[in-house]
Formats: sequence, structure tokens, C-alpha cells
Amino acid sequence: MTRAALSSTWILAATFLLVAALIPFDPALSERARGLPESVVLFNRRITDFGTFGWMIYGSGMVTILAYILRRTSRNDRLADRARTARRLSLYFLLTIGTAGAFVHLLKFLIGRARPELFVELGAYSFTPFTGDIVFESFPSGHSAAVGSFFGAFAMLVPRLRLLFLAGALTIGVSRVIVGAHYPSDVAAGLLLGLWIALMMAFVFARQNWLFRFDGRGWPRPKTLIEQQANDRP
Repeated sequence: MTRAALSSTWILAATFLLVAALIPFDPALSERARGLPESVVLFNRRITDFGTFGWMIYGSGMVTILAYILRRTSRNDRLADRARTARRLSLYFLLTIGTAGAFVHLLKFLIGRARPELFVELGAYSFTPFTGDIVFESFPSGHSAAVGSFFGAFAMLVPRLRLLFLAGALTIGVSRVIVGAHYPSDVAAGLLLGLWIALMMAFVFARQNWLFRFDGRGWPRPKTLIEQQANDRP
């Protein structure tokens, strides 16, 4: 079994087990989260939309385009090398976040879980797939998948700060429960989906020798700036 397949198996198994463990407690945990002090709820409302896909995709897409143009037009070799690295970095984020967005929205459509706002009418375990209605798109959490992929990409690129980035993703994920947009199991699935895609995209880039290299055990590791420049020289 390849390293990519092995890591996928472990992450998907962990996702299944964590979601299965959280689902029985979804109603109680959601109710308790919404009962937190108003100041806590207000703070989470202010930070929760950091996890939207839009600004991440458009931002990384714009940087990719600008870096490509600079690379093609620059006559300064050093500047051109830096533009190439910037293009690959932004492309890594663009493909990671874009893929996470596509996956999560497909799953939302196929599963059709009712959001917490419909708890009184339908309960926590109501599923109406194929509606395309936002109120039946609770599982998995899109915001959580976005920050999972965004911070997951940073964690792959800067491993020594991995815990900090994961804490950032978890903070935004928890905010989705506190503001009443999702159940805890929705958030867990979204976060792990985003992290998984960030890891898989690192494998893809390592095969191209872009940004990452394979270590002796076959895992993608971020390349140093010197390694990237040496690889880019003809």
C-alpha cells in the first residue's frame, strides 16, 4: 500500500469513528454551545466567516495569475525564480481549497442533513438528499472544510507550526457550532476532509517536485528555498 493510500485510510477511518462518536451527542452539545454567554457567541459570529471558500479561492487564484504573468515577463532571473515559487505556492492553496470545496458541496447535496435551525421541526437526524436547499446542507460543514484545507496547507508547508495552524482551524470549526450553523459531527467531518485534501495535494506536488519532496519513508516534506531554487535552475 502506498503512503498516500495508507494515510487516506487512516484519516477516513478516523473521520468515520469521530463522526460516529459525536452524532449521539450532537443535540446536547449544540444546545449547550448556543447557551454560552452572549459575548462568546458574538465573538464567534465575528470570526466564523473567515471560513468561507470565496475569498480563499479568489485570493489564491489572483496570486497564481499575477505570479505567472510576472514569471513570464520578468527579465530578472532572481525575480522570475521567486515568481515561480509564488505561483506554485498559490496554486497549491488554490487546488487544495478548490478541491475541498467541490467535495464538500457534493457531499452536502448527496446527504442532505437538516441544519440545527430545523431541530425543533425535524430533529437532529433528518436527511433530505438532492434538494440543493441550504437548510439541508449541514453535513459536512463547508466552513470547516475550508479552514481545514487552508490551515492544513500551511501545516504541510511549515510543519514546526502545525499545532498552531490546527488550533486555528479548530477555532473556526467550533464557531460554526456556537453560532448554530452546524452540529459538532458536521464540523469534525469538514475539518478532517479539508486536512485530508491538503495532505493528498502535497503528495501530488511532491511527485512533480514542486514545493515538496519525498523523504526516505515516502512522505511529502516541504522543500527549503535553496532546494527549490536549485531545482528550478536548468
